[in-house]
Amino acid sequence: MGLGSAVDPASLTDLERQFAERMRDAALVGQFTITGREDRPARPDRYDISSVEKVGDDRWRFNARLVYGGIDVTLPVVVPIVWAGDTPMISITDFTIPQLGTFDTRLIFHDDRYAGSWQHGEFGGLMYGTIER
Repeated sequence: MGLGSAVDPASLTDLERQFAERMRDAALVGQFTITGREDRPARPDRYDISSVEKVGDDRWRFNARLVYGGIDVTLPVVVPIVWAGDTPMISITDFTIPQLGTFDTRLIFHDDRYAGSWQHGEFGGLMYGTIER
């Protein structure tokens, strides 16, 4: 999960540039569910992102503040982004985020919305919301 340095912005495709711009000084604001606990309301979810930079062929560094399970941490997280046509998706399996644990996630970004699934140990569910500036 090396942090790497950002690639030359001039080498980005139009779609990559649009994604990086959309995510600059943005917040993912939404909610998440827990499978098997559908009788409970979805819980609030928020990720504050200062920037997103491409650092390799399919690797992107999210400089983000993450709050999860009582832990509040700001750190760079390098994840793979795969593209389904014009749609970027984070795709991680058995991926460890320091201080937070190991996750499996598939998260798509479309216009000003995000949606996906997550798994953390025995717990998992859905997550969804809007991308706010």
